[in-house]
Amino acid sequence: MANLLLDSRKKRTYDAIVIGSGASGGWAAKELCDKGLKTLVLERGRDVKHIQDYPTASKAPWQFEYRGTVPIEKRVGYGSARFLREESLHWQIKDDEQPFIQEKPFRWFRGYHVGGKSLLWARQTQRWSDFDFEGPARDGFAVDWPIRYKDLEAWYAHVEKFAGIAGNRDGLPELPDSECMPPYEVSCIEHYFKESVQKNFGDRHVIQARCAHLSDPQPIHIEQGRHKCQNQTMCNRGCVYGGYFSSNASTIPWAMKTKKLTMRPHAVVHSVIYDEKKNRATGVRVIDANKKEMMEFYADIIFVNASALNTNAILLNSTSNRFPNGLGNDSGVLGKYISWHNYRGKANAEYEGFKDKKTDGRSPTHSYIPRFRNVRKQDMDFLRGYAIGIGGGRGNKTDTSMIGDQLRENILHPVLGNWHISSWMMGEVVPIEQNHVRLHTDLKDKYGIPQLIISCDWTENDEKMVADYVEQSKEMFEKAGFVNITAVDTKSPPGSDIHEMGGVRMGRDPKTSMLNDWNQLHHCKNVFVTDGACMTSTGTQNPTLTFMALTARAANYAVDELKKGNI
Repeated sequence: MANLLLDSRKKRTYDAIVIGSGASGGWAAKELCDKGLKTLVLERGRDVKHIQDYPTASKAPWQFEYRGTVPIEKRVGYGSARFLREESLHWQIKDDEQPFIQEKPFRWFRGYHVGGKSLLWARQTQRWSDFDFEGPARDGFAVDWPIRYKDLEAWYAHVEKFAGIAGNRDGLPELPDSECMPPYEVSCIEHYFKESVQKNFGDRHVIQARCAHLSDPQPIHIEQGRHKCQNQTMCNRGCVYGGYFSSNASTIPWAMKTKKLTMRPHAVVHSVIYDEKKNRATGVRVIDANKKEMMEFYADIIFVNASALNTNAILLNSTSNRFPNGLGNDSGVLGKYISWHNYRGKANAEYEGFKDKKTDGRSPTHSYIPRFRNVRKQDMDFLRGYAIGIGGGRGNKTDTSMIGDQLRENILHPVLGNWHISSWMMGEVVPIEQNHVRLHTDLKDKYGIPQLIISCDWTENDEKMVADYVEQSKEMFEKAGFVNITAVDTKSPPGSDIHEMGGVRMGRDPKTSMLNDWNQLHHCKNVFVTDGACMTSTGTQNPTLTFMALTARAANYAVDELKKGNI
């Protein structure tokens, strides 16, 4: 019997375990496997194989029974879901999969399948600068980042070359240049707006937003089995061409080729196992989602990449005599200083010129204004600032106010309307201790895991930032000669941007942070956190590129430390 138990444990023992298979988890798997480590990736959702498991990819609207609308009978169980469409229904989770308590209104979007939200992300990729990394220390919020841009610069390049980024080299210190392939064309209305901003606002730059799409595939992308983006803009269904970066199309198949990777879907992580005699983590407790049975897996290195809030939940649930309040939580900050991005501001307008022009085809990206508030010095009555996304086009205009023959003719022969332009803000939400998550003491989900309580709200700083965006959007649109201008605060609740961050933040001082400069838990050196939970502050950039760069850096460090016998 003893031999059988030893054999069973040996079969469940790996060099490294990665919790989560999304953008950061996929990168952890790739880097660890490339370095020769036998790696297990745990994914709580179902398996998704690249190409074969994208059931709605490239389908035209008329190929859906209700043109993409989900019929009432199929909506049962998805009460809290947004963006419920037939094209992407296969990525949605039902409410009973993971109930949580909203102490204050919060939208929590999840991707429970192999690849996670890397199949669903907006694919926008901007680097951070030292203006972002130095922000907390300079402005006196959060804690000082233990790294600076120079620490991540080479890893940004490493990730960008492998993932494939389209864009320009813009030469802006507030948004360092990336390793880019050719950019995508933007519309004439965006070009016109860029010229107007350049003329009227010396502190602002309208650039083409960098995106993780293959505009000119390089040999490394062909080796991955990926091909040029076809500009279908159906990305959130899964792309059979691998035209945009996802774990499924890129890092996971790459890791699989090493023969070092084991994928285990339907594995709901309960907690990390801590051995008090060895003063280190030894493995992970997992509940089989189908059998509802608990099992354990063991490894020398553990990467927790379950997405920000679930990473917090797992560590909070990883209790022991040594860590009664969660793994590594001597500081008491685990689950606190949760943050996200502020997308509340929206603006729209029309332009009556360019009557002889129309967009041709589709584009996977748009234009972008990097942060221009409080960049080099504090010049506003709020901390930090916001970036702005810009999109424009010209569509058909159809009068449907009548009936009969004239209605039919109008539908069959639509006329072109005015050019339209829209913008949206992406503001930096300053982390505060009151914005937190914690585990419920009694309520559990169907796997017997404590439910997560989310207690997050806007602050006066956010309100002031939205008001400034609304004012500035109107002014920029007015100076460009646009008409029918609207700029509003949508009052959307926190979490609406899908960019949750914090709770397991990096920092220099173990008394005020959870992770060191290599994303290691200060008090449990063989556990690493490199997803959104590790973020000390949020910046205004889409965060996934930074998650991936942090992950690649930490994974290579972890392997080196393992070989030295330090972890």
